[in-house]
Amino acid sequence: MKYLAMIQARCGSTRLPNKVLKDLCGKPALARMIERVQKSRRVDEVMVVTSIAKNNLPILGLCASLGIRVGVGSEDDVLDRFYQTARLLQPSYVIRLTADCPCFDAELLDEAIDGLQPETDYCGMLSETFADGLDLEIIRWEALEKAWREACHSYEREHVTQYMIHHPDQFHLQDFISPVGYFGDHRWTVDEPEDFEVAEKIYAHFLREEQREDFHYQDILAYLNGHPEIKQINQKFQRNEGLKKSMQQDIVVAREPV
Repeated sequence: MKYLAMIQARCGSTRLPNKVLKDLCGKPALARMIERVQKSRRVDEVMVVTSIAKNNLPILGLCASLGIRVGVGSEDDVLDRFYQTARLLQPSYVIRLTADCPCFDAELLDEAIDGLQPETDYCGMLSETFADGLDLEIIRWEALEKAWREACHSYEREHVTQYMIHHPDQFHLQDFISPVGYFGDHRWTVDEPEDFEVAEKIYAHFLREEQREDFHYQDILAYLNGHPEIKQINQKFQRNEGLKKSMQQDIVVAREPV
């Protein structure tokens, strides 16, 4: 297996509980995300990774009904969750996605894969030129394994790729830059009730008004540029608030030698 897409999902969000299972125009938001990732022509398998917490059992039920494989692991050590799950399948590259991005565009993922440089260990939207909510990270298996062995800060274990990003001397990093210019001021992720309101309006427009499911990020961008009042609904929230909080609360994690 060359490219394994792993969607990180949980029900325990404090800002918007059960957000991945909320109904988004007739289907759970996670199901919408899975469908959009499956449109990729380069990914070999799409799976979900969640934690052992009992409140995540509905995620397992949903994935079973969709025929999607699920990896289950540590609640706090998400890096270990990804590593232990991917280790069983031994992909050449792990693609990390998060379930709070129902506007994800598989065409972008395919463009990123096609543009991978041979020496790249990590490819992601480092310069944040894309809307928050189109996030993707492509990680060489050996780089994931190295991060799993060496990362010792709690925020690095929780946010999976931070050890790589903060050690450019050890990993070859590649920035994936928007081909249509900067629109990093848009917020299409779903972390807050206002975020979900924006996602609902986007889906309602394309599914009900235009009656099509094959809308892409350029379509969303054009729609929101024509309806600035929708874009403003969630503009008060900052990007990467969860990561910033984790870094403020960071501790060194004791790990067994490997």
